[in-house]
Amino acid sequence: MTLRKRAAAVAAALIGSYVALAPAAHASAPQSPSTAAACYDSAHSYSKPEGNRWYPQAPSPYLKTTSACSDINIKPNTNRYIAVCFVPSSGSEYCQSSYTLATGGQWTAIATNVANGTVFYFDFRSTALSNGHWAA
Repeated sequence: MTLRKRAAAVAAALIGSYVALAPAAHASAPQSPSTAAACYDSAHSYSKPEGNRWYPQAPSPYLKTTSACSDINIKPNTNRYIAVCFVPSSGSEYCQSSYTLATGGQWTAIATNVANGTVFYFDFRSTALSNGHWAA
């Protein structure tokens, strides 16, 4: 009996620890539906023509994050693998080391916890035409 009680107490403690830590694992997600709605309310449409991988492409200006979102989000009309490339005020441009699958018709955070005013552009793995929306 004592062994069962001890095992139950350890299990309860472990479950309690997991529950206490679980919200921290999702810290990069919007904190509330209203926060996400405010971010997506400021969304911009995009159209990346066939034949190149980047949006926007030169000579168009780069994109810039705002205080409306803490992440760089994209909602393509079709499935696309996408990375974000950053353009720091000093130093060289750099891109994420891997692409994220953005499912067509759904918002996907490509880069999380990005500072307000960050300059960036999207790098699509494919040169196929892509249309949709982005918010940052």
